[in-house]
Amino acid sequence: MKKKFGIWMVIVFGLILVLAACGEKSQEDVVEKLESKLEAMNGYKAKAEMKMNTGQEDQKYNINIWHKKKDFYRVELTNDQDKKGSQIILKNEDGVFVLSPALNKSFKFQKEWPENGSQPYLFQSLVNDVMKDKEASFKVSDNYYIFETKTNYQSNNNLPYQEIYFDKKTYTPVMVKVLDKDKKALVEVNFSEFNTEPTFNDDDFSMEKNMTTGLTDAPVSGDGEADAFTVVYPLNMAGSELVEQKEVELENGQRVIMTFSGEKNFTLIEEKMEVIPTMSSPQVVDGEIVNLGHSIGALSGSTIEWSNNGMNFILASDELTKEQLINVAKSVQGKEVK
Repeated sequence: MKKKFGIWMVIVFGLILVLAACGEKSQEDVVEKLESKLEAMNGYKAKAEMKMNTGQEDQKYNINIWHKKKDFYRVELTNDQDKKGSQIILKNEDGVFVLSPALNKSFKFQKEWPENGSQPYLFQSLVNDVMKDKEASFKVSDNYYIFETKTNYQSNNNLPYQEIYFDKKTYTPVMVKVLDKDKKALVEVNFSEFNTEPTFNDDDFSMEKNMTTGLTDAPVSGDGEADAFTVVYPLNMAGSELVEQKEVELENGQRVIMTFSGEKNFTLIEEKMEVIPTMSSPQVVDGEIVNLGHSIGALSGSTIEWSNNGMNFILASDELTKEQLINVAKSVQGKEVK
């Protein structure tokens, strides 16, 4: 009797395993579920950490992501190495902006964002990349549904793939690894929170409210003493060398103009203001948002502008390719030449 009971237990256990295997969702099932979840949500609030080793030095961002259906976004990025405040990518009814509140500086973009490229910290972008890639691979682990898809980074062709980990219970993103051509992870985003039932205030996506973030850390005059102006240099000079450095005293700050000559000529301008200017209209850019690792920049034609650690930077060249322009800008990372 005991022997028969034991045989039946083995059979029942085997059937359970078979049924469990049969109950595992297919790639098509998961994609359909992700699409329906995205459609049903009215928005979300998420927190993540993004690590990047795409430049000379590793960079780390803390990211707060807010999305309100359908086209409102607020992505606040704080770099550990930038002590002068965060940057915010904002999309509202007036357009797409990159804000540097501590410097009271803002750019407005004409092109569509985030639809114009992969965004590893946005749920919509991740789901869209999964849906678009008909050759995406699919794996299932104990806790995650894992996709490997192609990416669409207009300003970086060296990151063609990504691995996306979705939670099996909630279908929300847990981790994203952006891979180079050798499948080495150069960017990693880890989500620590993902709230799919958020609440928002009426002005959460207004430019006026978001430009007040971080102003207490800005350089000031009068009672406070502004930080010293520290000139920084690109580590990647695209085969050129510094041939001239000119310092200009401004009414409320300093400017350094550096000329590089060689295989490719370019100019780097660095500027630090002792007094924050009053809020003005954003600078309109006919270009795109680029992630430089140390900060978010505005790329327009042959020029990149960005802010980092309380300073403004402009890199311009008619001879550098777009990719070279971005790589030189990425390498301006606080290394002072004695």
